[in-house]
Amino acid sequence: MPRQITLADGRTVEVECLSCALTSGLLAPTGGVIYESERFHVHQDVAYPIRGLVIIASKRHFYSMDELTGEEQLEFISLIHKVRSEQRTRLGIEKVYYFYNEDTTHHFHLWMVPRYDWMKPFGHSVESLRPVLLHARHHMNDEENKRAVLAGIDELREGLDGFSL
Repeated sequence: MPRQITLADGRTVEVECLSCALTSGLLAPTGGVIYESERFHVHQDVAYPIRGLVIIASKRHFYSMDELTGEEQLEFISLIHKVRSEQRTRLGIEKVYYFYNEDTTHHFHLWMVPRYDWMKPFGHSVESLRPVLLHARHHMNDEENKRAVLAGIDELREGLDGFSL
């Protein structure tokens, strides 16, 4: 059943699955696609303007890790490794929280959320993730930070250019 979603850029869209709309190219993520293969799509949700935050989404619609095919498993772990390497070398990101949730309205995707010094007051556990994301959404949408986020997307895209298994 289609539902209305308001995107980070203010557009309202009606889709059954936001991830399907993004991975199929029906919707373009703000900042563009970082990497795309036959099986996966990498982008940033700029609604949470944190430089280097990455979402790796399957193109196939399913929810659980144990539903990955053998080929998807190999590509997924290689892709996580490559994205993480580029986060460190190109953006200087030392720590990342990985968040994966099967109880979602979207399909299979992994969030890779960098940890920065400004996040320390929120704590160092998975429980800090939601307050960090909300803080970024509500307090970091200034033009300077948006430019830094978009530049980070470009850096990661450049680093993943030509990547394949």
